[in-house]
Amino acid sequence: MRKLTSHLFISLDGVVEAPDTFVRPNLYADVDEFTRDTVAGQEAILLGRKTYQEWSQCWPDSTIEPFASFINNNPKFVVSRTLRNVEWKQSTLLDGDLAAAVGELKAQTGKTIGVHGSISLVQSLLLAGLLDELHFLLCRVMAGHGRRLLDNQGDPVQLDLKHSRATPAGLHYLVYTPRPST
Repeated sequence: MRKLTSHLFISLDGVVEAPDTFVRPNLYADVDEFTRDTVAGQEAILLGRKTYQEWSQCWPDSTIEPFASFINNNPKFVVSRTLRNVEWKQSTLLDGDLAAAVGELKAQTGKTIGVHGSISLVQSLLLAGLLDELHFLLCRVMAGHGRRLLDNQGDPVQLDLKHSRATPAGLHYLVYTPRPST
């Protein structure tokens, strides 16, 4: 069974949207190391509609490595209720029941499936108990505005810290596993 992991930048005040507005340029050398480690363990990507639409316009022609080669040369599964087709190389549209579609992907043999960006999708997967791990790159900044991972009111989502490390420039790489709700 494959693992499903999310990968998000996060500020100290919990913002996960538009990290390009709060990640300091001097941190990108450390981001490259994180990216290499992340993509080495993955062979498929799960994307939400908004992220797919944005990324399908920029990544096919990108030379930002190692992510460009990874995202362009691996299968991408796109979750959407509104898209009718996907044209980016190796993209497959997943419609219908999210839990069933993701369950089928996870049941296949292979490496990890990564969810990159796709805040709404990560929210849905987390609340549905479908995520195996949440990977964060914590930036020492108060973003002040932007979407947070969970803005909704409801039951707390309990997490256990599986791994952490600080990078030389001051990013904190955190891996959490969600606790099953009781």
